[in-house]
Amino acid sequence: MKYVHSCMIRGDGGRTLRAILDQICNKWTLLVVATLDGGTLRFKELHQRIPGISQRMLTLTLRHLERDGLVSRTVHAEVPPRVEYELTATGRSLLEPALALAGWAIEHVPQIEASREAYKKA
Repeated sequence: MKYVHSCMIRGDGGRTLRAILDQICNKWTLLVVATLDGGTLRFKELHQRIPGISQRMLTLTLRHLERDGLVSRTVHAEVPPRVEYELTATGRSLLEPALALAGWAIEHVPQIEASREAYKKA
């Protein structure tokens, strides 16, 4: 917590940290990162492997991940052009904490569901 607190008092009131967490914690980002853990993929392959994501949302997510240095985009000079996406070292470093968060969620599903049911009845 000490680290998070020091980031928040850096002068921007925590805006930078919030913006980064907003991007990283959205469901599509985590799914794209997890999918790219298997290696380099083309856009169509990514789209097929992530159920429910629209082409537009995948495009936006990939752009943000590339902008933030988590994903690299390689365009091969072919006809038609071949574009591939892969995790950068920074992107790969997100896998461990993301998997830890997913593990926490899986472990606590029964308690969370019980709390939700109790809340509905209250």
